[in-house]
Amino acid sequence: MSGTLNKVMLIGHLGDEVKMHYFDGGNCIGRFPIATNETYTNKQTGEKVINTEWHNIVVRNKAAEICEKYLSKGDKIYVEGRLKTRQWQGEDGNNRYTTEVHVQDFTFLSTKKESAANASANTPKIQPNSEANQPNSTRETKPVNEQVQDDDLPF
Repeated sequence: MSGTLNKVMLIGHLGDEVKMHYFDGGNCIGRFPIATNETYTNKQTGEKVINTEWHNIVVRNKAAEICEKYLSKGDKIYVEGRLKTRQWQGEDGNNRYTTEVHVQDFTFLSTKKESAANASANTPKIQPNSEANQPNSTRETKPVNEQVQDDDLPF
């Protein structure tokens, strides 16, 4: 194979808010860490072990603004991009290195707001006099295929 490939795909949770940096000319970048977990059981002790790996994520321009607007710490995201390593000189004069994922594509998997809304929407609300709670109710029941064909779908 003569070609090379530099591709990263991660699903993780934001470890902090998106930090924005703006440049002359209107360009910007957003940076945030995401955490991925590996879980396994130690064969000697039987103990469950969780290893967390942190990844530095970089998004540019409009994508950065979207991430800043909609993401917050704890949200779950899928990112796809390339690995890039930066070098700079620290205040102590030593060379420093960091490896970052420069994002080319991303998908929001869940936000804290969505998670809270889904949790409250999925909580069953019991009404004492509802038809569903009556033991010998004379509710009309339809076969499943008839229910799907009705125009009572929510979309």
